[in-house]
Amino acid sequence: MIVFRYLSREVLQTLAAVSGVLLLIIMSGRFIKYLAQAAAGQLDSGVLFLIMAYRLPGFMVLILPLGMFLGILLAYGRLYLDSEMTVLSATGISDRKIIGYTQGPALLVMLTVALLSFWIAPAGVLKTQQLFNQQDALTEFDTLAAGRFQALGSGQRVTYAGGLSDDRTQLEDIFITERRGNGEDAKLGVLVAATGTQELNADGSRYLVLNKGFRYEGQPGEADFRTIEYDTYGVLLPKPEVQTEVTDREAMSTPQLLSEQGLDERAELQWRIGIPLLVPIVAFFAVPLARVNPRQGRFLKLLPAILLYMAYLALLISARGWMESGKTPAALGLWWVHGLFLAIGLVLNRKALTAPSRAAGGAHAQA
Repeated sequence: MIVFRYLSREVLQTLAAVSGVLLLIIMSGRFIKYLAQAAAGQLDSGVLFLIMAYRLPGFMVLILPLGMFLGILLAYGRLYLDSEMTVLSATGISDRKIIGYTQGPALLVMLTVALLSFWIAPAGVLKTQQLFNQQDALTEFDTLAAGRFQALGSGQRVTYAGGLSDDRTQLEDIFITERRGNGEDAKLGVLVAATGTQELNADGSRYLVLNKGFRYEGQPGEADFRTIEYDTYGVLLPKPEVQTEVTDREAMSTPQLLSEQGLDERAELQWRIGIPLLVPIVAFFAVPLARVNPRQGRFLKLLPAILLYMAYLALLISARGWMESGKTPAALGLWWVHGLFLAIGLVLNRKALTAPSRAAGGAHAQA
């Protein structure tokens, strides 16, 4: 048990460090994407951290297996480099026992990934989709920020307000430009006004009522712009499309997937089962890949091992796509990929699994 606890602690500590770095990288990239959407007025900046929190379980589902794999490689690589594995072997700890001890923390990680994959991650995706549906229902007033140009409608409309009241109904120093048409026939309309208010009618339509301003309309590059001075000018705001239904199968609960018979749903179910299964399999073939000569350094086999892991994950993703498109039968699904890499693990561990058992204490056991 002392050896088991020592090896498990080394693997889990390295797993935590590697997973933390990977999570920071992935979360930073995704946060930058959402931040750009918020800057463009497509998302309310107040929900950014909430979206990231809901997406966190989904990220961990893929990060933890990779962290487990790299944790074994790095932790055991250090033990080989410091000749600690040689000492363990001399005391009767065979490679077969090392493989068995490694499956202990792998089982813990597998259960954690299963919990995330079956329940927590789908619930997070569902909450994220509901948030995005709410954001799609927002008007430009709901995301407008004072002193900032905001592009809407694929850049066809740009809105600017120098001032904005707390209830988001009163605007000051307004500038609105809208492009109509494409190519040489495109026309540009520009509205400027000192103040403006938002009005909501009984039928749900919204108007921006501008006061004391000018409207300029014409074709860029031409001198035939038309100028209109007005005291009051109403602009109909586009009515947002409110969508409440969540159709993403990744947001479906596991009991719902069990009751469905479609290929997409069955592929999603096998994916949720397959990711936890990946953990003990990669832990199985990571042990021989971590074995290094102290003279060669601990990183000699790191790149080939990572390529093998990436091949495993890429093949799983491809098998999922083949199953969804009907190219492979649902009964075969993703299981053949796990069987293939389990066979690779057996080949890599053939010497450890076929070696005769040694008594504890090695050559000194009889004494």
